[in-house]
Amino acid sequence: MSRVTDNSLALQRGLSNRHIQMIGLGGAIGTGLFLGSAGVMKSAGPGLLLGYAIAGLVAFLIMRQLGEMLVDEPVSGSLSHFSGKYCGGFLGYLAGWNYTANYILVGMAELTAVGKYIQFWWPDIPTWASAAFFFLLVNGLNLLNVRVFGEAEFWFATIKVVAVVLMISLGLWLLFGPSTPSGASVSNLWSHGGFMPHGLMGLVMALPLIMFAFGGLEMIGFTAGEAKSPKTTIPRAINNVLYRIGIFYVAALAVLLALSPWDELVASLTTAGDPYSASPFVKILSLLGVDTAAHLLNLVVLTAALSVYNGVVYCNVRQLHAMAEQGNTSKKLLKLNRNHVPINALLLTALITGVAVALNYFFPNGTLELLMSLVVAATTMNWMLTSYTHLKFKRAKEQAGEQAVYNSPLHPLSNYFCMAFIVFLLTIMALIPSMRLSVWLIPLWLTIMYASYRKVRTTSASLRVTSNG
Repeated sequence: MSRVTDNSLALQRGLSNRHIQMIGLGGAIGTGLFLGSAGVMKSAGPGLLLGYAIAGLVAFLIMRQLGEMLVDEPVSGSLSHFSGKYCGGFLGYLAGWNYTANYILVGMAELTAVGKYIQFWWPDIPTWASAAFFFLLVNGLNLLNVRVFGEAEFWFATIKVVAVVLMISLGLWLLFGPSTPSGASVSNLWSHGGFMPHGLMGLVMALPLIMFAFGGLEMIGFTAGEAKSPKTTIPRAINNVLYRIGIFYVAALAVLLALSPWDELVASLTTAGDPYSASPFVKILSLLGVDTAAHLLNLVVLTAALSVYNGVVYCNVRQLHAMAEQGNTSKKLLKLNRNHVPINALLLTALITGVAVALNYFFPNGTLELLMSLVVAATTMNWMLTSYTHLKFKRAKEQAGEQAVYNSPLHPLSNYFCMAFIVFLLTIMALIPSMRLSVWLIPLWLTIMYASYRKVRTTSASLRVTSNG
C-alpha cells in the first residue's frame, strides 16, 4: 500500500498546544451531555451518575491505547493507519470508512440538536431550517486555514468549559446559598424512587445513550498530523480526559439532579413523546425562574453543538485525506485548496451530511434518537478496532525489542476489559427496540465494506499491471 509524499498534497502542522488541549477538552462536551442526558435520565434516574463514570473509564482506557500508538507515530489518519499497518489492509480500510460514517452521523445529530436549541427561543422555526443555516456556516469555516479552525475550536471549547463551571457554581449557590429554591435538595439524588429508581436494568439500558457522549474524545487523534509538538501535546490532552469526565459529566449532572426531582424534570422535558425536546440544563434553570441564566445557557449549548459539528467536519476531512494517501479511496480527495484544506474531501463530507437537513424536514421528532443509536453502533466498532489494534501494536513492538514512550495502563487486561464491555453494550442495544436496527445493520455494513475493499484491491492491482505493462 503506497503513501503519497508530494508536499503539495501534505497537511501543515498549524495546531499549537493550546489548540490541541482545548480541542480535546471540547470534544467531551456536546449534545451527549447537554441534550442526550435527558434520555439517560428517563431510563436511569440519578443512577446515570454511575453510568457516566463507568462509561467514562472505558473511554479513557481506549483513548490511552490510541494515544500510545499516536505518540509512537503521529499521523492524521489515526486508527485507519494503525489498523492497516498492524492488522492488515481490510481492517485499516474498515477503520477509515467506519470513522467517516461515524462522524457524518455525529454531524447529523449535532445539526439536529442545533435546531432544537433554536426552538427554545423561536418555537416556530423548524429544525431543518436551523440545520441548513448552520450547515452552510460551519462548512464555510472549514474552508479556511487549519489555524482558523484551531482558534475557533479554542474559543468554542473555552465558552463551554467556562459555562459548565459557572453552571456548577450557580447550582451549588442555589443549593447551599441563602435562599434555596423550592424542591431543590441533595436528597433528590435518592429520595424519588431511590438512586436507581428503575433498578440496575434501567441503568444498563441507559448505557448506549451514555456512550454517545464520549465519541467526541477521539477528535484528539485526528489532530496528530497537524499538531506542532504531538509527542508532548497528545499525552497531555489524553491524560486530562479522566478529570474532564468527572467534572463536566458527573459533577454537572449531580448538581442538576439535586436542583429538581429527576422525575419532574423528565416530565417537563418530554414533548409529544420526544425526550430530546429541550436541554435539561436549560430547562432546570427555566423552571427555577432563573430566566436570564437559562437564555445564556441555551446560547452555550448551541455553541457546544456547533463546536462538535465543526470538529467532526475537520476530522472527517482529514480521515478522507489520509485514506486517499493510503490508497483506500480516490486520489482526488488529496487535493488541497490554497489554505491547505482537502477541498474535495470537505465537499464530499458536506454532500453526505446534508442528508440531515432532509431528515429533519421529514422526521422532526424521531431523527435525533435514530442518529444517536447509529452513532453508538459505529463508535463501538471504532473502539473495538482500537483495542484490538493496540494489542497487535504492542505485540509488534515486543517482537522488535522496542519500548513505547507513552504506555497505556494495565495492558493487556484493559484491552480485554474494553472489548468485553463493547460486546456487552451491543447486546444491550439489541434488546432496545429503538436501537435494535443499528445493531442489525452492523453485519450488513461489514459485508459491504469487505466487498468494496476487495473491489478496490482488485482495481488497484489491475492498474499496476497495466502501468507496468
